[in-house]
Amino acid sequence: MESFPVEIYEGLQHLSESVFVGLCEVLGTSQQVALRRETADIKDMMKRRLITYDGTIEMVSGSDREGFRLKGSDLDSMYWPNNHRVIMDMSQSEYYNSTNTTLILSDSSESPPGLTLLQLLTPTTNRDVQSACVRMNDRVYISSSIYRQLTCSAIMPNSSVHGPCGSGNIAGRVEYDTAHCFVCDVWPPSASSWIKRCHSWPDPEVVNDIVRNGCHFVAIGHPFGPHEYEEWRISFSRAEYKCVSATNHSQFLTYGLLKLFLKEVINQQSEETNELLCSYHMKTTIFWVIQQNTLPHWCPQNFLAGFWVCFKLLLKWVYEGICPNFFIPQNNLFLTKINGSAQYRLFLQLHELYKKGLACLLQSSSIRSNIIDVLYNPRAFICTDESFIMSELDFDVELFSTMNTVTDIVPDKHQYIKTIHLIEQWVDSRLTHCQVVMLQRFTTSVLQNTAVMLHNMCTNTGVNKQMYIADKMSCHMLKLAAKFGCVSDMLYIAMYYYKTLGYREALSVIEMTKVKLAQPCLMYRRHVDRERYTEAVGGQSWSIKMRQAVVDDIELDNQICYISELIPEQDSALQNRVPVLDIPVFVMLHFLEFLCYRHIDTTLSQAALDDLQVLVHHDRGRYVHGLDLDISWEILGICQQMTGNLQAALYSYQQSLAQYPWNSIQGATHRKIQDMIQLTPYQ
Repeated sequence: MESFPVEIYEGLQHLSESVFVGLCEVLGTSQQVALRRETADIKDMMKRRLITYDGTIEMVSGSDREGFRLKGSDLDSMYWPNNHRVIMDMSQSEYYNSTNTTLILSDSSESPPGLTLLQLLTPTTNRDVQSACVRMNDRVYISSSIYRQLTCSAIMPNSSVHGPCGSGNIAGRVEYDTAHCFVCDVWPPSASSWIKRCHSWPDPEVVNDIVRNGCHFVAIGHPFGPHEYEEWRISFSRAEYKCVSATNHSQFLTYGLLKLFLKEVINQQSEETNELLCSYHMKTTIFWVIQQNTLPHWCPQNFLAGFWVCFKLLLKWVYEGICPNFFIPQNNLFLTKINGSAQYRLFLQLHELYKKGLACLLQSSSIRSNIIDVLYNPRAFICTDESFIMSELDFDVELFSTMNTVTDIVPDKHQYIKTIHLIEQWVDSRLTHCQVVMLQRFTTSVLQNTAVMLHNMCTNTGVNKQMYIADKMSCHMLKLAAKFGCVSDMLYIAMYYYKTLGYREALSVIEMTKVKLAQPCLMYRRHVDRERYTEAVGGQSWSIKMRQAVVDDIELDNQICYISELIPEQDSALQNRVPVLDIPVFVMLHFLEFLCYRHIDTTLSQAALDDLQVLVHHDRGRYVHGLDLDISWEILGICQQMTGNLQAALYSYQQSLAQYPWNSIQGATHRKIQDMIQLTPYQ
């Protein structure tokens, strides 16, 4: 930072190392962060290869995509129509086939830096785009405000408009932002100066990749301009992700510390200045500091020096009332909110923190203990080697909890055969260890769904020979999937046997699954006996660990019928655009056991129902996650209704409705309750 006596310098070095280690524990080691990014990249790559030309592309963005897992952070996603493209001038239209691509022209002639109007050049079949069109000066433009309103709840029902996004929360805990936008394959001319500034950072190959991937346009205009309701803002979300990925871990953790400092210190001090600054301002700060090469060496030993340089730049910006956008510096990010008396109050607040020096970080609950430890024991050895910060098991928990989200990315059931061909291509390419296990998990899901879909198709034909061949192929695919899938994937075989009336075969598989699920070494969600797990599979490959020690919930593609008893729930979920039913593995096990024993032994069937009832009534989140309670109560009600215990079934259905509607099955539940009321006149 500045010139200090040796003992003070060493103290700062120890303090920096301690905070660095603390943030590795809070925000993740470099390995963890790389894993989070890689799994997100793999999912994106798979989705884009499978999307139809007239489909909608999804891109996870924001903090989650960058590699953070902060409590309270939003889940951010961007969506855009694959067959619409924004161009920067008319000459670029020759690169597109206008018969199947809707062209939109960016017209920024009357807009402030970073904003533009979008003129519709060619016809569109997209209803939301059609409805958002307005006419100005004999030209047709897409209104950002109308488009934002129309698409607000397209992904998550009952969302509310927040900035350019549709926002809400899941179960009152996790907030989300969904932004519907348009993509442009060309780097905007207004950001051309950024390319020239990139002398030292990012590297040329990163810059070229960023420029080659263009930008997006999100639905929000300048609040003080004449075209507030028609303008669109240029979004560099993908470019920002590439820049964050190009940071070293000290730089990344500095960005994380700025976010924590904003949340835990700045925003906690005064209601008047609360939320004047946002996470995007922190990101802009770290980008400028890195690119201007203000700190030559970013490492654990001078970690706090990096934070202090960023904080001083932020303070300078607030004093001047100017925060220049990293890509378009003429776009002042403070223009609409941080000015006048609000700017003055914020500056005074930050200046008070500045006068305290690095001691201001003691107000951050996330790292306070790391600072105090060094102050009490200044000569203690601090190990910044990440292999000592994070164990093999912790890394496995991170991987397998992230990996489970890859099973539901096939957008349409008719694409499963195409997906198998794509998997063949991916297998032949060079893959990292992470990509291998992700592909393994994905392939398991594809084989399971293809097997059931194949059986359904041939059953509808009624041709015995075709049904026999399909049955053999389906069984083979399900057994193959179980061989390299999770421990719980055997239940898909049991489901298939039940569907094809092989009740004893299904029960045999269920018994084998029970034995496997009783192993003390298993990892289910983030629950694991550390010692038993390490004894059983420590040091093994991720592939072996997944097959022998990982349990996952049962996901049913709502386009495919697995069990006829769940068709109403799947139909209800589909109507609400929810692609899969997510069923806790032990709920599904008892459900299948109950269904099969009904055809063999009613006493054992009742015993299975009793086990299911105890699980749903008394589990406290160990085996039935809070978000899965809607389907768990629903399945219990289905079983009770089948046994004729209508009063108990009615109670279970009412309990299902009282839960957060994670699986969106309320339509089916309401219909079942109506049926129950008609059958129980005393209600």
